[in-house]
Amino acid sequence: MKTFLTLTAVAALFSVGVAADANAWTRDGWAYGWRGVSHFHATGSCANGTCSRQATATGPYGRTVSRQGSVSCAGGVCTGSRTTTGPRGGTVTRQATVSR
Repeated sequence: MKTFLTLTAVAALFSVGVAADANAWTRDGWAYGWRGVSHFHATGSCANGTCSRQATATGPYGRTVSRQGSVSCAGGVCTGSRTTTGPRGGTVTRQATVSR
């Protein structure tokens, strides 16, 4: 799994993006390793003080990890959450609030 996450990070660095408008974006990337090809796909957008992102990484053996999250800011306080789903269906949710 550690190798898969490393390959995913490399894929994100070498991704190619196409934006539909100034507040939405899409990224796709591939990492080629000795075990095969990993693919990374992410989309995101921002509107009315809220930004969201959905990402999926698929390893060379077809195992998929997905993450979706959002952050909202208003009045100097930002609140965010994200949920990560692993290849076997387990999920982890994190939430945080930051203020100035």
